[in-house]
Amino acid sequence: MNCFFKKIGLAALFIVGGQWGVYAQEKPNIIFFLVDDMGWQDTSVPFWNKTTPSNRKFHTPNMEKLAASGVKFTQAYANSVCTPSRVSLLSGTNVARHRVTNWTMFKDQPTDATNDSVLIAPQWNVNGLSPEKETSHAVFATPLPELLKENGYYTIQCGKAHFGADKTPGANPLNLGFEKNIAGSAAGNPASFLSEQNYGNIEGKVNLRAVPGLQKYWGTDTFLTEALTREALLALDTARMKKKPFFLYMSQFAVHIPFDADKRFIDRYAKMGLTEPEAAYATLVEGMDKSLGDLMDYLEENHLTKNTIIVFMSDNGGFARAPRMGKADTQNSPLRSGKGSLYEGGIREPMMIRWPGVTKANTINDQYVVIEDFYPTLLEMAGITKYKTVQTLDGKSIVPFLKGKRDNEKVLVWNFPNKWVANGDDEYVSWLSAVRQGDWKLIYFQKFGKLELYNLKADIGEQHDLAGKYPKKVKELATLLTKKLKNRNAQLPSYKKTGKTVPYPDELFKK
Repeated sequence: MNCFFKKIGLAALFIVGGQWGVYAQEKPNIIFFLVDDMGWQDTSVPFWNKTTPSNRKFHTPNMEKLAASGVKFTQAYANSVCTPSRVSLLSGTNVARHRVTNWTMFKDQPTDATNDSVLIAPQWNVNGLSPEKETSHAVFATPLPELLKENGYYTIQCGKAHFGADKTPGANPLNLGFEKNIAGSAAGNPASFLSEQNYGNIEGKVNLRAVPGLQKYWGTDTFLTEALTREALLALDTARMKKKPFFLYMSQFAVHIPFDADKRFIDRYAKMGLTEPEAAYATLVEGMDKSLGDLMDYLEENHLTKNTIIVFMSDNGGFARAPRMGKADTQNSPLRSGKGSLYEGGIREPMMIRWPGVTKANTINDQYVVIEDFYPTLLEMAGITKYKTVQTLDGKSIVPFLKGKRDNEKVLVWNFPNKWVANGDDEYVSWLSAVRQGDWKLIYFQKFGKLELYNLKADIGEQHDLAGKYPKKVKELATLLTKKLKNRNAQLPSYKKTGKTVPYPDELFKK
């Protein structure tokens, strides 16, 4: 009798296990392809209503292929610098709430490292994201990969991580729900893209920006972008052997500095007459595009295309300063400014989604969305509806927008109570907050107590400040921005002379 029930039990276990295995494989695979510092115009795919000279300069056939098979979002946003965006992605919280308002690198880095003569930065979360509540100066959150892993996904981090400061729990992607980490660390950029330089690894010297774990490619003439892609494909093989759906966070270091030329593509841009730095930058873009194409080819070859969602995104606006070609802050034209700024050039990103069976091929969506929206979105795409987080989610699923709905009342908020770089241009890249609702956008220049108003539908380049013309709209948005900042317990800088915190936007009307 006992033997009989044991056999029945084993059979039932086998059936249940088999059903789970099938179910797990039927869940959609997800590739989140994140590019570092890629501007809205750094592609042959136009994200505006016309093709621009910048679009004609770059060669990204695989982005074109993805756009032709999916939906292109023309008003997608991130934060103005990298770690804040990456933390928003993995936590689903807005930068004003999670307080990782600048990039991280060193543990407990001084908050006054980039202060100036007027303002002092607040004690922001310099240590980034942490899965442990005890980590000082860090945001404690339930990471997105952890929830995916708990629901049967094989979770892979490949390339740039930059979620937490060096020697903190968040610096190691394996502590954030990733089962496989390829080359991810606290570093915000590689010491080198070149295998001839061992990606920055020099014997006897410590370089926190040296790319870890790729020793087999040293000295092999393999560009970093290519090495990461090859390792990502091997990780996908592992997921298939495990018969698990996969979540691949493909986070290329390209197109961030250093602008090392990928010689596989340099001839094209040299013949175009580009300057050496700009030609090198264009090769980084094309190498990134090849990586995307290699992943899509893998899906085709292994019959995974129909069951794999691809999301393409950048983490902040394009780098618009030397050594790139041309006048500073014109690289993202028609958008104004670039990385570090809350003008559109610093926060508007190229974004595409292909979700077989849901998205329509070769379509355009102009609903504005922001990077923290991906937390609930990806969980919904994965069919995960019951989950708990220790943090409050600010992101809202964009799945309804993929199915034709729209929200013109949606509110986007940014907060950057820091100075971006020691010698940066204060007016454009430091001490800023902003809000967008509908076509209207208000930017608060904290250092100068100044508010600028723009209608993005009529003026995508933010060339015409309408604050004087529409004072009621300025007050309305200043009140809305203040409400959101207070609700999220956002930080503001303080005056060095008095120690007082700069006023909230709505307080400018009470003087």
